[in-house]
Amino acid sequence: MPSFSNSLVGGARYLGLFTALNIAFQLISDVSAGKIISVLGVGVSVTVLYFPVTYIISDVLTEVYGYGRARTVLWYTMFASITAGVVYQLIVVIPPAPFFQDNDAYAKVFGTVPRILLGGWLAVFLGDISNNYVLARMKLWTNGKYLWTRTIGSTIVGQGINTVVFYVVALGGVLPTDVLVSAVMVGWLVKTCVEALMTPFTYAVVRFLKKAEGVDYFDRDTDFNPFLIFENRSRRQK
Repeated sequence: MPSFSNSLVGGARYLGLFTALNIAFQLISDVSAGKIISVLGVGVSVTVLYFPVTYIISDVLTEVYGYGRARTVLWYTMFASITAGVVYQLIVVIPPAPFFQDNDAYAKVFGTVPRILLGGWLAVFLGDISNNYVLARMKLWTNGKYLWTRTIGSTIVGQGINTVVFYVVALGGVLPTDVLVSAVMVGWLVKTCVEALMTPFTYAVVRFLKKAEGVDYFDRDTDFNPFLIFENRSRRQK
């Protein structure tokens, strides 16, 4: 078996790629969340089909590079999403040229009400940071074995928090309670199932990255404060 190190000096060649992918899927979800599809007879956002990719990325980042690096990527993603959200609102309020006929379409897509924006940001942050924390802790409990238990286990927690927070903050009091509960349960189930079905892919990516980067980080000496933007690895394990 190869010997892995917790040191990331020269061992994060692919981190930028996964950061870009995470931000891309978040921004895609931000502008497409308004499209509603029917799953099991319940109306849910189309993002349930691809938003779980962000959790797969978070699992990979936490598993390979550690909670600290995954947390930094989450903060970068939040900054990008908030910046985009503010710009989207400016797009809506800037008057169009007299001859531009499609302004209503732009306003309909980008004109998200502040409550929904806030609900989305809270859901992403709380769900993702919970996912990363659970995975990092489970990696210690399992001594790095049984990857599937922590990818699925962390997703159940993270996606559950994400879905509940979004629907309660953004749509609580707007949708009837029974519809709200049904949407939460179906959304949670679909997201978790997507993650579970992608487990073989997650295994392959994790295996490749650990070998290519020479890193398999265990968060034994990690500060799990979710509000730290940049990691502090001055106390590295030997």
